[in-house]
Amino acid sequence: MDTRQAVAALGALAQETRLSIFRMLVQAGPAGLAAGRLSEELKVPPNTLSFHLKELSHAALVTARPESRFVYYSADFGQMAALMTFLTENCCKGMPGECLSVVETALGQRCGPNVRPASSRRKS
Repeated sequence: MDTRQAVAALGALAQETRLSIFRMLVQAGPAGLAAGRLSEELKVPPNTLSFHLKELSHAALVTARPESRFVYYSADFGQMAALMTFLTENCCKGMPGECLSVVETALGQRCGPNVRPASSRRKS
């Protein structure tokens, strides 16, 4: 990810509704959610939701997939990881291992005790 892409992604997320949409899609996982469900859950009118999804899509943070008469949106986890990597690549004076423990701790708090961070799995 380059600086231009990072600015676009951060700019798209720097709005309350879009951040809520993205967080809900991250929570939904790769299956994503139908646009109608997002609209209902977030209490956002469909036309407003469409505008925000377009902004997230232009920033490459979400993908859309039509199924029958519905459109399902999913967070682009690869792009999310690229953004996180971009933000932390120069962490701790070039010693990313120091920052990794902070990220792993944050993930552990979110993912629960049954999910071990990738670096822990590699050591086993």
